Amino acid sequence: MTNSLLSVEDVYAGYVQDLDILQGINFRIASGELVAVIGPNGAGKSTLAKTIFGLLTPHRGKIHFNGENIVGLKSNQIVERGMCYVPQIANVFPSLTIEENLEMGAFIRKTPLQPLKQQIFDTFPLLAQRRRQRAGTLSGGERQQLAMGRALMLQPTLLLLDEPSAALSPILVNSVFEQIRRINQTGTAIVLVEQNARKALEMADRGYVLESGRDRFEGRGSDLLNDPKVGELYLGATTRH
Repeated sequence: MTNSLLSVEDVYAGYVQDLDILQGINFRIASGELVAVIGPNGAGKSTLAKTIFGLLTPHRGKIHFNGENIVGLKSNQIVERGMCYVPQIANVFPSLTIEENLEMGAFIRKTPLQPLKQQIFDTFPLLAQRRRQRAGTLSGGERQQLAMGRALMLQPTLLLLDEPSAALSPILVNSVFEQIRRINQTGTAIVLVEQNARKALEMADRGYVLESGRDRFEGRGSDLLNDPKVGELYLGATTRH
């Protein structure tokens, strides 16, 4: 895994001592890749994202980011190394405006923020139109755009997205996924933890299927999408041949 941007090796982690949700997870992502993580509820998808980002400390195993062991580092230290995390809920500051949220996202930057903000507004035109609107008044889809935009203010090399399409209408799901694709096309590597397994695999370079805290399947997104076993167990229907 020497060429990986991020590598997770034989990681065990959970929320309670001696009760691991992750049971020896192995995972990797290269620079610029988009990798989907799918699986049933309770499989450990969000736990994996939180463990990578330092919100949970593994009881066993290794996590390397840019060649550095990051196990034991706090989340703010991981952010400083070029990784950002967008949680499923509580991902904006509701009392602040859109523009203020973006500025909060760049709290460790020493460079002028206006060029960065303009890049975000170019990526998410809706945010530009409503830059003085309080984030608490936004819809779920708009909040998701703001959360991603705030993370991008740090120009991360790796972006962790935890269930970005949760509770969104089909139209907004399509919009959010298209924006994720565009972000990836700029060179940002993305770990996409997602319940919408079919749509995630359609756009992913590679994917992992988790079950009971283990990585049961791994492969190219298109291969997993057309794998009969994956289709029957995790995509809700048999795959077409």
